[in-house]
Amino acid sequence: MPEPTPKADILVIDDTPENLNLLSTLLIEHGYKVRSVTKGSTGIRGAQVMPPDLILLDVNMPQMSGYEVCQHLKADDRTRDIPIIFISALEAVSDKVKAFQAGGVDYITKPFQIEEVLARIETHLTLRRLQNQLQFQNEQLQQEIRERKHAEEKFATIFQQSPNPIAIVTVPEGQLIEVNPSFLSISGYTREQVIGNSITQLHLGHDSANFLRRLQTTETFHNLEFELLTHSGSVKSILLSLDRIELNGTTYALLIANDITERKRLENEFISLVSHELRTPLTSMMGSLDLLSSGQLGSLTEQGQHVLSIGVKNAERLIRLINDILDLERIRSGKITMNWRSCDLADLMTQATEEMQAMADRSEIQLITEPMSILLNADPDRIVQTLTNLLSNAIKFSPAQTTVQMQAYSSADTSSVCIRVCDQGRGIPFHQIQTIFERFQQVDASDARQKGGTGLGLSICRNIIEQHGGRIWVESTVNQGSTFYIELPLNA
Repeated sequence: MPEPTPKADILVIDDTPENLNLLSTLLIEHGYKVRSVTKGSTGIRGAQVMPPDLILLDVNMPQMSGYEVCQHLKADDRTRDIPIIFISALEAVSDKVKAFQAGGVDYITKPFQIEEVLARIETHLTLRRLQNQLQFQNEQLQQEIRERKHAEEKFATIFQQSPNPIAIVTVPEGQLIEVNPSFLSISGYTREQVIGNSITQLHLGHDSANFLRRLQTTETFHNLEFELLTHSGSVKSILLSLDRIELNGTTYALLIANDITERKRLENEFISLVSHELRTPLTSMMGSLDLLSSGQLGSLTEQGQHVLSIGVKNAERLIRLINDILDLERIRSGKITMNWRSCDLADLMTQATEEMQAMADRSEIQLITEPMSILLNADPDRIVQTLTNLLSNAIKFSPAQTTVQMQAYSSADTSSVCIRVCDQGRGIPFHQIQTIFERFQQVDASDARQKGGTGLGLSICRNIIEQHGGRIWVESTVNQGSTFYIELPLNA
């Protein structure tokens, strides 16, 4: 069997061999490792080479007294913190005072009782262990403080020097507590005008209220397109990302923006130019293809009919793409007037279901709708367009013999109504959740060819819902399905 680990390493320094033998034997019997020497100089060297946990030290010794030995040990960094207990026949108070002044932690008079010696040894060993633990914890704390200070300094440097506008705001109020120079530059405000005011108070966007709702309910988002209203009244297009951070025990939102104003201008000009320039020749092309398929120009072989069919499908897909692009741009630019009127949500959900029932039947999908009768102030055609788009996607990306469900329910505070469309399809990878509502974003690049999509449907849906003062989002698990949510205010 392996020998038990000693309780502690004790060095005994006494010029009387009988005392050394007695102490060594008793301490070893009680589980301590003992080293014993008869000279003070030898004890000092032994303690320096291999510091013990505790030292028992006699006072009256030749060449070097116990007081001198203690003073040498306390003057050396290697042995300064070792507890030293004096054991001596001297009983005068002055001798005890001198021992404590030299650096001793205790004083035992001879003849001693072994129980007293053991008790005092254990007491001072325990104190030493606690001191070591406290010192270790203090060093850890100091290291953590240094690391935190370094991280804060690094964050402060990045924050101030970043070319991206950055703001730190309170949750849920949206009050700005810190901004960097880039934020002041793009917004046109001074620091005094910004700090302490909220996003809505500064009117930093046409849709500040909707953004504030998202700030309150969303832990994080990335690349949210937002129109920033500057102090001068001009509009900047930015991509906004949000992450929650902890500062001094309080949760804040860290907002990082990317100015895409120029990119958006060029993109919109390009989209407008391409869309309008393509529409005319495509209309002419579709007329020619229709003429060919009618047989008025002669009969086609079976292979010719097949090639013609491919051409018609591709032309129709291009027209859908152009129409979606123009539709999206008109909604975004406000050129489409919403036809607001009071309408029953149940009727809109039923209409959307009826329009998609044939597609669900062809795909062998069970379409279940749980409508809710509640009055909305909305554009019914645009809401139906959104619901049919979500149902169409759910059906297209669900395997046969599964279920697509659309359900409406009131929010917890009854200030809004929610609609969810659930499928049992392939789901959306986590890294695409934040971008799925952007233009031309699809889970799989081959979807445009295989499913006939344009990658603009969800972007159009988002713009329609935001025009209604609501919000749209998705929760999804790969290979299990997706649930799209719409929230519409009842006082819109």
